[in-house]
Amino acid sequence: MHSKIKLSNAGLATLLAALSMLGPFSIDAYLPAFSSIQTSLNASSIEVQQTLTAYMLSFAAMTLWHGALSDSFGRRNVVLVALVVFAIGSFGCASAHTVHYLWVFRIMQGVAAGAGMVIGRAIVRDLYEGAPAERLLSLVTMIFSIAPAIAPIIGGWVVSHSDWRTIFLFLFVYTVLLLIACYKYLPESLPVEKRQPFNVNFLWESYRDVFKSPGFHFMAGTIACNFAGIFLFISSAPAFVTQHLKLDAQSFGWQFVPMVGGIFLGSLAANRLAGRLTIARQVSIGFMFLLSAAVANVVFHFFAMPMLPWSVIPLFFYAFGMSVVFPGATLMVLELFPHIRGIVASCQSASVTLLSAFVAGVMAPALDHSVLSLALGQLGFALLGLCLWSAGRVYARSYPVNDRH
Repeated sequence: MHSKIKLSNAGLATLLAALSMLGPFSIDAYLPAFSSIQTSLNASSIEVQQTLTAYMLSFAAMTLWHGALSDSFGRRNVVLVALVVFAIGSFGCASAHTVHYLWVFRIMQGVAAGAGMVIGRAIVRDLYEGAPAERLLSLVTMIFSIAPAIAPIIGGWVVSHSDWRTIFLFLFVYTVLLLIACYKYLPESLPVEKRQPFNVNFLWESYRDVFKSPGFHFMAGTIACNFAGIFLFISSAPAFVTQHLKLDAQSFGWQFVPMVGGIFLGSLAANRLAGRLTIARQVSIGFMFLLSAAVANVVFHFFAMPMLPWSVIPLFFYAFGMSVVFPGATLMVLELFPHIRGIVASCQSASVTLLSAFVAGVMAPALDHSVLSLALGQLGFALLGLCLWSAGRVYARSYPVNDRH
C-alpha cells in the first residue's frame, strides 16, 4: 500500500466515484455553454459539437489502454499520471482562443478522463469479490451519480453569470484537488508480483482473447446498449431542453435531476439486493423497469407533445432499471478473465464509450428533431440490450467456465 491511511469502504467508494466523475463533468458541465463557445470562438455549431465527438473518440480509444497499463505498472501509478494529463488538458481548454485549439485540449482530456472509471472497477475486483464487490460497485455508482445531476446545473449557472472558460477552470481545480487526495489515500491494489508483462505479444494475445470471447461481447454489449439509451438523451440535451421543452440554459436540471435520481436510487436498490437475489434475477428486475420506461416514453410522445413532467418521468425509471442491471453485468464481464481484469475493464469501458461516441456524433443529430424519435431510439437500445443479455445467459449455460473464452 502506497497510501498512508487505509480507507474505509465508504471512503474508497467516494474516492473512486470522484475519479469517475471526471467523465460526466467533462461532458455535461459544458453542454449549456455550446452557444457561448460558438459566439466566443467564432465557430459553427457543427465545430462546437465536434469538441464533444473529439473528446468521446479519444476517451474511447484510450480506455482500451488504461487497464493494460495498470495491469503492468500498477493501478495507482496510472491514475496519478492520468490526473496530471487531465489537469493540463482542462487548463488548455480554458485558455483556447480558437475552436481548433479547443479540439486539441478536449482530446487531451479524453485521453485521461477514463482512467479512474476503468481502473476503479479493477481496484474493486482486486480487493473484493461476490456480493461485497457488487455492493461496493453500486455504492460507487450512487456517489458518482451526483455528477451528471449537478454538472449541467453548474454549467448553466456559469454561462449565465460568468464566461464558459470558468467551467474548464473549475475542472482544473477539481482535478488538482483529486490528484492530491489520490496521492495521499488511493491504495495500490495490484502487488508487483501479480503484474503482467508490458510487451506486444502478451498484450496482443490478451486483447485477442477478450475480443474473441462471445461471452464478453454479450455482457459488455448489454451494458453498452443500456447506457446508450440514456446517453442518447444526454447528448441531445441542448435540443431536448431548449427546443422541445422550451426552457432556458439554466433549466437543464429538469432533464438531468430525474435521470440522476434514477441512477442513484437504482444503485441503492442494487446495493440492497446484492447477495439476496441471484445476479440473473436482479438483472431481470432492472430490465423490467428500463423496458417499461422506454415503451411508456414512446407511447406518450406518439400521442402528446413534449411537456413537463411527463417527458422526463420515463427517463427516471429507465435510469433506475439501468443501474439495477449494471453491477451484476459488470462483475460477470470481469470474471471472464481474472488474470487480466484491467484489460477486461478497459475493453468493457471502450465498448460503452465507442457506442456513446456513435450516439453523440451520428444518432443524436439525426434523431433530436423530435422527442418521439429519441424515445424510439432509446427503446431500440433497450431491446438490443435485453437480446444480448439473454444470448449471454444461454451461452454461459452452454459452455463450461473454462471454455467460454
